[in-house]
Amino acid sequence: MARKVTLKSEATRARIFEAALRVFRERGFHAATMREIAAEAGVALGAAYYYFDSKNAIVMAFYEQAQQKMLPELERTLASSRTLESRLRAIIQQKFETFAPNRALLGALSAHIDPDHPLSPFSAATAGIRDRDTAFFERAIGESGVRLPPSILPYLPRLLWLYQMGLMLFWVYDKSARQARTALLFDKTLAMMLLLIKLAGVPLLRPLYRPAGELLKAIYGEG
Repeated sequence: MARKVTLKSEATRARIFEAALRVFRERGFHAATMREIAAEAGVALGAAYYYFDSKNAIVMAFYEQAQQKMLPELERTLASSRTLESRLRAIIQQKFETFAPNRALLGALSAHIDPDHPLSPFSAATAGIRDRDTAFFERAIGESGVRLPPSILPYLPRLLWLYQMGLMLFWVYDKSARQARTALLFDKTLAMMLLLIKLAGVPLLRPLYRPAGELLKAIYGEG
């Protein structure tokens, strides 16, 4: 009996979640209301609030679900790729593909960039999602055998995560056909970044390592 109740509860929660995404797509995140979401899901308003106490809670579930959905493909990519370029390209491309049906929603949520807002990708509330995301970049670097000075290497996964976020922000506002401008930006900037990573390992550039490391410490508040 308990198992049946749990399955029914999970199904109801999933129905409300999917209904919310439909309402967000049709009405926009800010205009949508919990009452409209409940009506779309065919449940009482109280039931909607029982599973999600706010629209923010639904968005957090959306972030979590998207990350779980990408996990198998990202694991496969890291296991089968051989170069840093192929790993980074696959990781970021997977983000575009996963979020494509909800690109407009991401555009609306991009207004909440302030770290004090719980839905910000830089907030304390999203730290777990951010850390798990950054871990994939850390694995891509480690498994590709990237050689960088110890003053710089620990920061590279976080810098790559920021690079990804910049691409995603450009993508949600890209009105070109099939976001062709984003594809061009991705290709060109990835090539430039890989070149900079390669150059960073050149011994002749060692005089730059220390100030670069100190700058990164200061940026991340670790100085």
